[in-house]
Amino acid sequence: MIASDFDIKEELNKLPKSPGVYIMHDKNDDVIYVGKAVNLYSRVRSYFRENVGRGPWIDRMISLIAYFEYIVTDSELEALVLENNLIKEHHPKYNTMLVDDKTYPYIKVTNEDYPKIVFSRAVKKDRSRYFGPYTSAAAVKDTIELINKLYKLRTCNNRVSDGKKTVDRPCLNHHIGQCMAPCQGNIPKEEYQKRVEKAVDFLNGNYSPVITMLENDMAQASESLDFEKAASLRDLLHNVKQIAQKQKIENSDGEDRDIVGICHMATDAVVQVFFIRGGRMIGREHFFLKTSEESTPGEITDCFIKQYYAGTPYIPKEIYLKEEPSEIELIENWLSDRKGSRVHFVIPKIGQKAKLVALAASNASLILEKDKERIKREHGRTIGAVKEIEDVLGINGLSRMEAFDISNISGFENVGSMVVFEDGRPKRSDYRKFKIKTVAGPDDYACMREVLTRRFTHGMEEKKELESRGEDTDFGSFTRFPDVILMDGGKGQVGIALEVLDELGLNIPVCGMVKDDNHRTRGLYYDNVELPIDRRGEGFKLITRIQDEAHRFAITYHRSLRAKDQVRSVLDEIPGIGPSRRKALMMAFDSIDDIRQASVESLSRVNGIPVKEAEIIYSFFHGDMVE
Repeated sequence: MIASDFDIKEELNKLPKSPGVYIMHDKNDDVIYVGKAVNLYSRVRSYFRENVGRGPWIDRMISLIAYFEYIVTDSELEALVLENNLIKEHHPKYNTMLVDDKTYPYIKVTNEDYPKIVFSRAVKKDRSRYFGPYTSAAAVKDTIELINKLYKLRTCNNRVSDGKKTVDRPCLNHHIGQCMAPCQGNIPKEEYQKRVEKAVDFLNGNYSPVITMLENDMAQASESLDFEKAASLRDLLHNVKQIAQKQKIENSDGEDRDIVGICHMATDAVVQVFFIRGGRMIGREHFFLKTSEESTPGEITDCFIKQYYAGTPYIPKEIYLKEEPSEIELIENWLSDRKGSRVHFVIPKIGQKAKLVALAASNASLILEKDKERIKREHGRTIGAVKEIEDVLGINGLSRMEAFDISNISGFENVGSMVVFEDGRPKRSDYRKFKIKTVAGPDDYACMREVLTRRFTHGMEEKKELESRGEDTDFGSFTRFPDVILMDGGKGQVGIALEVLDELGLNIPVCGMVKDDNHRTRGLYYDNVELPIDRRGEGFKLITRIQDEAHRFAITYHRSLRAKDQVRSVLDEIPGIGPSRRKALMMAFDSIDDIRQASVESLSRVNGIPVKEAEIIYSFFHGDMVE
């Protein structure tokens, strides 16, 4: 579409009287507003009427419209879904935008004959059972660890068959008493399922049976004078009571609900959400929105509900609000369709429920006052910085960025590093290090080729293996591929990466971080062009942080390998003395000096050291042969 050829008056007359979505563009072809309508003809024309009291925010937006386009849908519900998708895709300036883009941890009980209880960041239609969302990933991991200790459930990915041995030997968890080893056929499926159901009961908040069981077992262990077991049970009991203690806000009906409170000030708004699951408050979270001064609480509520619940994998049965959404029936139907069961909005006016909504709003107000500047700065450093990089490269939808670096000293101990940033933040759990296997000497290009080939080959193989087992490929260690690869160099490094990707049949953008003569980043090399980047901008600062982190991670690994190589005993230099005899010497003598001063007779009395080897050891330290 060319804005200069667009006749707004003529195009307004062509609008259909159908439901759909309209998209407003400025003269630079940027999307500045996305909206939906039951009747596109009436809704879009209303923007261009004069003297209708729209307010300065909308007036400014209308003055920038160079042209518009629209998409017809079959229903208003379809239009709502499409509107939300387009807003998240284009981030229009004049839409109220949810700034925070968080994913929440869940506890997943897998749908298998011998289920596992695992950490998950997404809820999928895979017949597994999910609990959450929770606001603390650390608390989720602690809870999973506790449950596996209590019920001795498996954590491995081994194939398991009822009553059959499927692997040669069980894992370490079985040897330390934390797994029943179903991979050895040690536990029937029915008994294992009973343990899983008890774990599910625990996750549903029924802690009393577990507490009673642990107290009884601890008392029995003490009476039997098994104090080590009693101490272990005591620690487990303490952990269970800690988890139970956190669940203080309760409701007798045991329903799942979200309590939503909003505070609005000028062009900023904060939404506070209390998560109540099974009648217990499991946590809270706040969200920062960018809006207009003219926006009403009801409008902000509408925008938040549509954007937040389009992205969160779990939708509760009830959502408590202070203001009723303007399209309450439509949004309820949409959420009900997403959840698969009825969802209701509740607008309490009096009583405890109204107090909870007021409490959420009060918390939102405090956050807006105290954290507004911090939140905005953090957003600028992360999501805002990623957006700047998107603008420089002309790429949309950047989230995961992987950077690679090589470290060596004159070709000694070549190593590679891979660091991962998601939404502008380091994701250290996905960092990887590589000890170069095929390159001898200081050849950075060959080393980088090996690192990239291993990284993506491993990812493709792991993804194929998970798919063959019907498991989720999003949570493999290498299966998530980046939206862009960042190379610590210019044209040469980028060329190596593109060759590797081409050989593997992958299509991933590759960008080089080009340095000046002082080894400082001066620009980005992408698509055969060196692109300048504002050195004062947050995008440049993020690139620098990524580059420094890749270099730091590679150097740290290289130093650790050098340190290991230097931790060598003088005994390693004695010809003909292997590891077992070195160990025997160190067990028999207190120090190297004692070995040096020992006679041949003393050395030969060491278990496993015959006289001939004792003479070699003596000669090594004294520089002469024994007669």
